[in-house]
Amino acid sequence: MVSVPAQAVTGAKYSSQYTPPPSYSNAELAGKDFSGQSLRVAEFSNANLNRTNFAHADLAGAVFSASTMTETNLHGADLTQAMLDQVKLSRVDLSDAVLVNTMMLRTVFEAVNIDGTDFSDAILDKVQIRELCGMASGVNSKTGVETRESLGCRE
Repeated sequence: MVSVPAQAVTGAKYSSQYTPPPSYSNAELAGKDFSGQSLRVAEFSNANLNRTNFAHADLAGAVFSASTMTETNLHGADLTQAMLDQVKLSRVDLSDAVLVNTMMLRTVFEAVNIDGTDFSDAILDKVQIRELCGMASGVNSKTGVETRESLGCRE
């Protein structure tokens, strides 16, 4: 039996097979329109996302760390396994969004719309859950899960 040494995949063939995710670190994106776009595992660290439109965008696995979101539209967006760490969501539309397995520690929710949002298995602290349960209503159109049920709200 002949042993063949393993070789790393490099060069043009590798470059054409792997495209790194988009990075918008420290970007000024206020008022931009990303609606309906695929931005899987994109990075939005320290970005200005005020009034940015992400309606129905695929943001699965995206990172929104220490970014600002005021009047941002995330209606119907897929944020499955995304990370919203140290983000202040102020007057943000999260209605009908999917936040399954999303990490949201140290995220602040201020006057957000969560009608029909699915938070199933999202990582939130007890204070966040209590606050969100106070405004939770509706059923997610994609997953069929009630917002209150996904948060584990008690009657």
